[in-house]
Amino acid sequence: MPLTRGRSDDWLPPSVGPVEAAAVEAVAARLGARCPGRLGEQVPLAPLTTFRLGGPARLFLRAESLGDLVALAEVLAEVPVPLLVLGRGSNVLVSDAGWPGVVLHLGRYFRSVTIDGEEIEAGGATPLPSLAARSAAASLGGLAFAVAIPGSVGGGIRMNAGAHGGELSDRLLWAETIDLAAGASAQSIRVKPGDIGFVFRGSALPRSVVVTSARFICDPTPEAEVRAQIDEARRWRRENQPVNQPNCGSVFVNRPNLPGALVVERLGMKGERCGGARISEIHANFIVAGEGARSADVLELIRRVIRRARDGGDFALRPEVQLAGDFAATGPGVAGDGP
Repeated sequence: MPLTRGRSDDWLPPSVGPVEAAAVEAVAARLGARCPGRLGEQVPLAPLTTFRLGGPARLFLRAESLGDLVALAEVLAEVPVPLLVLGRGSNVLVSDAGWPGVVLHLGRYFRSVTIDGEEIEAGGATPLPSLAARSAAASLGGLAFAVAIPGSVGGGIRMNAGAHGGELSDRLLWAETIDLAAGASAQSIRVKPGDIGFVFRGSALPRSVVVTSARFICDPTPEAEVRAQIDEARRWRRENQPVNQPNCGSVFVNRPNLPGALVVERLGMKGERCGGARISEIHANFIVAGEGARSADVLELIRRVIRRARDGGDFALRPEVQLAGDFAATGPGVAGDGP
């Protein structure tokens, strides 16, 4: 049953449908020749996301150099197919059909941390919890909150990730980026926070722009103090979030003085299910994937919450989770209480 495009679905991005086989084969041949050993086909994406859901990537490139990124930009300019940049797979819901074009994943070349006085430089693939741990070891404060964010540095900058009162834009000095839509002109460009267009849990970075590294400013702080902040953030997560169940993190953007969890609780939707997915009883702004869950189940729960919040008080909830793939049809038995 197709999704209707009413007010409750205004947040949905354009659906990414099938891609011509000839185009995919052409991209596979050109990328395979330029990035030998780093291109896969029909690679399962579910294990690479924190939801543990979604279909395969038709093509999957694990980039291990800036040269790989330039090669990808040039090939996509020659044969355009849909591109998805996938970091640590948090804050994303991949459709059950998977991704019909190329999925880009930054490899170990982009996973590093360097300390330079009161500044920390990290590769775009560096896990944010690792960034927090390295800051503690260097007796640098200001990034301890990052331990509570399961994403990568690159994805965290794109979404202006934050927790416990801090966000990455507070500490960012600059980010190295490359625009994969630039074709043969693609090159590494250093941008400053004012050029990124940060907003709460978002930025103005186009989807084609990849953050390859970033530098942050910190404060000299005793290591024990930073580690205590990290331990407190971990304790809070264990006690207040479903950390041991597959999820994407917060589903809805929190508004000042009105957390998304509070809205969902007031709607009486804690524990509500659709297929194998349910709204967490521990934290109502989390959807967890149980046995047999599909991405379509999660999407339907998101739609229900948006619809009921709107109908119950004309309150517009904005999802934080990013959709990737073909969500034009939810599949049988998932449409639920239609809009």
